[in-house]
Amino acid sequence: MPVPQLVPHPAHLTVLPGRFTFDDTTALKIAPGAGEAAELLRTLLRPATGLRLPARPDGPVVLALDPALTGLGDEGYGLTVGPEGVLLRAADPRGLLAGAQTLRQLLPVQALRDEPVTGVAWSVPCVQITDVPRFSWRGAMLDVARHFRPVSFLRRYVDLLALHKLNVLHLHLTDDQGWRMPVAARPRLTEVGGLPHGGAYTRSELTGLVRHAAERGITVVPEIEMPGHSRAALAAYPELGNRPDRTLGVWDRWGVCDTVLGVHDGVLDFCREVLDEVLDVFPSPHVHLGGEECPTVEWHASPAARRRAAEEGLAGPDALHGWFMEQVGRHLLDAGRRPLGWTETGADLPPYFTVMPWRDTAHGRTAARRGHPVVMAPHRSTYLDYPQSASPDEPPGQPGAVVDLRAVHGTDPAPAHWSPEEAARVLGTQAQLWTEYVPTAAHAEYLAFPRLCALAETAWSGRRDWPGFQARLRHHRTRLDTLGVPRRLSPTSVQGEESP
Repeated sequence: MPVPQLVPHPAHLTVLPGRFTFDDTTALKIAPGAGEAAELLRTLLRPATGLRLPARPDGPVVLALDPALTGLGDEGYGLTVGPEGVLLRAADPRGLLAGAQTLRQLLPVQALRDEPVTGVAWSVPCVQITDVPRFSWRGAMLDVARHFRPVSFLRRYVDLLALHKLNVLHLHLTDDQGWRMPVAARPRLTEVGGLPHGGAYTRSELTGLVRHAAERGITVVPEIEMPGHSRAALAAYPELGNRPDRTLGVWDRWGVCDTVLGVHDGVLDFCREVLDEVLDVFPSPHVHLGGEECPTVEWHASPAARRRAAEEGLAGPDALHGWFMEQVGRHLLDAGRRPLGWTETGADLPPYFTVMPWRDTAHGRTAARRGHPVVMAPHRSTYLDYPQSASPDEPPGQPGAVVDLRAVHGTDPAPAHWSPEEAARVLGTQAQLWTEYVPTAAHAEYLAFPRLCALAETAWSGRRDWPGFQARLRHHRTRLDTLGVPRRLSPTSVQGEESP
C-alpha cells in the first residue's frame, strides 16, 4: 500500500487497507464545537468537487471535539479513515482545522482546483494518523511595506500557509519606503506614506483578512516599525522627527535610512495612538514593534534627544533605543498584549518582549537564557528574499548568500545542544519574505514555495529526513502546480515597477 505523500509529515501515520470515497450522498456528522471545521471543509472542497457535504446525524464523516484528548494539545488531531467512514477528532477547534487540511491533501490533487472537475473519484486512502505539532509558532513574514500586495493576494497567501499548517502570518506593514496601515486620526500616513510602491489597506480589508485567516487557524500578527525604519511616517508628519522643520519624502532607496523618530512626548503619543488602532483591528496576542536597525546619529545631533537621555538618567543617546522600546512595549502590556521585536544581539530588548533573533542563531540562545520567549528567524536559513540557487537563471534577489531549500529544511529552532530550559523558551520559527526585490505577486509566490514547505516540515514535525522530504515534495509539487504556484518565472514576472 503506497504511503500518502503529506507535507508536513504527520507525527504518526499508518496506512490501512482500502479507500473511502466522497460522493453526492456523503454527509457530515458534526459534533458540538466542530462547526467551523465542517464549514472550512466544505469551503475547501466544493469548488472542484461540487460536494455539498450536508450535516446529518448518521453522516459517515464525523467531526468531533473532545477536550479530554489533552495529549493532542491545541492544534493536534486524530484522523481515522476506513472504507465506510472518516473520524476526525481534536481537543480544540484548531486541531480540527489542521486535520481538514490533511484530509484535503489525501484527496486527488484535482480537489485543490478552484473550478469544477469531472471524472475524478474523490477517494482517500484508509489511514490512522495522530498528529501534534512540535512548535506552536509556525510563521511566515510578508513585507507589504516595500512592495504593496492587495488584500486578494494576502487571502490567497493565507490559504497556502494553511495548507501547510503554518499558523502565523506576520504582516510587515510600515517601513522607510511605505506605510500601509490606515489610522483614522492620521490620514497622511497612507495618503503620503502609502507611496510610491503601491497603496494602503482599508480597515475593512484588514478586519476581513483577520477573519479569513482565523477561519483557517491562522493568526495575523501586525508589525509597525519603530523607532527606526520610519521614514514614511516622517514624510507624512515631519513633527515626529528629530528635525521637525525639515520636509522629507518617502524614502526612494533600499537599505537602512538614518532618519528615525524623535523621542519627545508627541512621538510617544503618536505611537500609542497608532498602536491603539492596530489593537482594534488585529486581535493577535502579539504585536510586533520592529526595533531593529535604528541608527542613533540623529539622536546624538539633537539637543532634545540628548536632553531626554539626561532626564531619564541614561548613559547617552544610544541608550534611547532601549528606553523607547520600553515606553511602547509597556503600552502593549497595559492593553493585555505581548510586545514582539527583532533582536540584533539577544540582549537589546526589555525582558518582557518576545524576540525574533535574525542575525545569528546564537542570539536566540542568549535571549532564551535571559528569559525571553523566542521565535527563531536566522537570516541564513529563513530569509526568502535571498536567491534559491546560484543558477544564472535565478531572478535577482537580496545580495548575499544563497538560501536554498536544504538550508531552510535544515534549520533547527531549538538545537539539541541547548539546555532543556533554553529549548523550552523557543515558541517556534518563521520565514521572512522581504520585498525590496520582489515587485510582483508571481515573484513572491516563487520565492515562498517550496521553501515554506521545508519550513513547515521543520516547524510542525521536526523531521530531519532530507531524502524523505525530497521524495514527498516531488508529489507535493503537483499540488502547488494545481494551485498555480509558479515553478519558474517569466521575464514579465520579475520586471514589475522600477526599483529604487
